[in-house]
Amino acid sequence: MTDLSLPPVRGALTANRPLADLTWLRVGGPADWLFQPADEADLRDFLAALDPGIPVFPIGVGSNLIVRDGGLRAVVIRLGRGFNAIRVEGDRVIAGAAALDAHVARKAAEAGRDLTFLRTIPGAIGGAVKMNAGCYGSYTADHLIEIRAVTREGRAVTLPAADLHLAYRQSRLPEGWIITEASFRAAPGDPATLEARMADQLAKRDASQPTKERSAGSTFRNPAGFSSTGRADDVQDLKAWKVIDNAGLRGARLGGAQMSEMHSNFMINTGGATAADLEELGEQVRKRVFETAGIRLEWEIMRVGEAPVRSEE
Repeated sequence: MTDLSLPPVRGALTANRPLADLTWLRVGGPADWLFQPADEADLRDFLAALDPGIPVFPIGVGSNLIVRDGGLRAVVIRLGRGFNAIRVEGDRVIAGAAALDAHVARKAAEAGRDLTFLRTIPGAIGGAVKMNAGCYGSYTADHLIEIRAVTREGRAVTLPAADLHLAYRQSRLPEGWIITEASFRAAPGDPATLEARMADQLAKRDASQPTKERSAGSTFRNPAGFSSTGRADDVQDLKAWKVIDNAGLRGARLGGAQMSEMHSNFMINTGGATAADLEELGEQVRKRVFETAGIRLEWEIMRVGEAPVRSEE
């Protein structure tokens, strides 16, 4: 697909762009094209002119993603500085899709608004919305008012949160749509109190999760479900880390991939892992948990792209 003539852009458009350095796990092959739009108008114009048969794939900061070693046959769209603004208007916090979750939490707290649940969530706002990210008893669904997005045809639209049907770690964002901005309602709070709460959350996270390792956050969804709201009051006690531990897989390894000794639902690249190592280890964990507990773990990490073509020997 890289020999196709693509629409002109004001941002950056790069052919055969390796994606490993754009993901937290540092694995994966190249995208046919990587597009980094200058602003929303650039994104709209590009999508409106792009052949509708060419797939597009939005990528954030790659915190919850495995790109397979063969790469992606698509135009990968990565939003940058033109999409990371954060502003507070009354009880609303409006953030660009590329704004880091942690930055949004801090900016809101400085203005006396409570979005502290975002502070320890790795990634950017676009991904938080798409996956209904949550932590410490609060979820995106609890706060989201509406989003702004660009459709695959290049139209800018505003959608109320209800239209996304947010559920446990998922939403129904239409295929090919790119979230550009999200608006949240945030309760008032004392800035110093909010800052102290976030510091406590960070300390707890660092004490229980391998935050210094190359990981992608939780590997599998908790097998106990949520209701359609995805809110924490619906969660049961069964946790993915617990069933992985019960299957004897804490610290399990395959090549450079490992289920963390510190938190067994975190998969880490210990150095030199391939995407195939990581995915195969995850599948081995799923198989073993099903054999020992009758539970089918579901991936929380998104896995995209193709396996490499192997030459005949």
